[in-house]
Amino acid sequence: MGMRTAMNSQPPAEHFLAPDARNGAGPDATLFVERLRQSGPASLIANVEGEALLERAGEHALPVIVTSGSIGHSYVAAPHSAYVLYPRAELDLVDLGWMRVVARLLIGAADKLLRGLRVNRAVQIDNWLLSTSLHGHWQGEGLAELRQRLAGRYSDHYLLIRSVDDWSCPALTAALRADGWLLLPSRQIWVTDDLQRDWAVRKSVKNDGRKLAQSGLVVEDISLLSDADAARIAQIYAMLYIDKYSALNPQYSPAWMQLAVESGLFHLRVARDDAGQIMAAVGIVVRGDHATNPMMGYDRERPQSDGLYRIASWMVGDFALRHGLKLHGSAGAGHFKQQRGARSEIDFTAIHAGHLPVWRRWPLAAVAWTLEKIAVPQLRRRML
Repeated sequence: MGMRTAMNSQPPAEHFLAPDARNGAGPDATLFVERLRQSGPASLIANVEGEALLERAGEHALPVIVTSGSIGHSYVAAPHSAYVLYPRAELDLVDLGWMRVVARLLIGAADKLLRGLRVNRAVQIDNWLLSTSLHGHWQGEGLAELRQRLAGRYSDHYLLIRSVDDWSCPALTAALRADGWLLLPSRQIWVTDDLQRDWAVRKSVKNDGRKLAQSGLVVEDISLLSDADAARIAQIYAMLYIDKYSALNPQYSPAWMQLAVESGLFHLRVARDDAGQIMAAVGIVVRGDHATNPMMGYDRERPQSDGLYRIASWMVGDFALRHGLKLHGSAGAGHFKQQRGARSEIDFTAIHAGHLPVWRRWPLAAVAWTLEKIAVPQLRRRML
């Protein structure tokens, strides 16, 4: 069930609002965790292991993923994959010249360090198993109490919060610093502050809209996802993120797609052809006044001239524009996103290790200090 929209019409914005855009409620964390607990995260995402819990910080219900420390799973719940396996895989995709040797040595050193520290043995707070987990209206209320409770219960685990930055969650970031968490730089992200000013006026964006209009595809906003459509979306997502990029990306099943829509985690937009086949799909997460699209897929068997990636990206920007949202464009495709008005920020993983022995605490603190004092300023200068 959904609303289909020809691109020369402008339906009322309220038809498209995800839960957080309507009333600030956000996705249903209780339903999300219950489904994960029924059969385990791996039943919905093949390359994720762990136990799902529901915790509260102040008035906020937060999903928590507890992992045992195994290596090789998706980076959405495995920090070793985020800092070692994924960068190692990307070395083959980027021309670094002589720096490739240096990068391999650094990644090798990080591999030994993080394995030794057992960094994947972690309690991961407000983790929705997405490439980007926006934190919405949670500004750190109840953080110290939550930290004490989880550190007491999981005395051999790191505490982690992914997707922390000074742009989308400045108050939470400040609260984490004040509570003694380490902020380990994670990635360069692309953000758009004002879609009307920075995105809609771009020639490239107008060309993307024309490509959609010429394609004959019809955009549909889906509130109830059928089995057939869920299978198709999982297929075209895998075509892009698993087949083209990396098996370390979360391997979402059709059942996951249905849970994401049912729980309000995704606002789902698709583009269908004349036969009703979904050719492109985006899952948009809205938290507070920010949006991000951690799920995208399109039919890569179609020729590149169809512009399906451009169409999928346009559907995200159009949604954010309609609702006056800021857009978190996650990492990657930097040149494409810059052409469409995005700018860079630095994303961090917040880690608390104060309850762990010194040998698991101080090496990570040294790495975090070095990266934040040396690497991050260099990145920020390059971003100006």
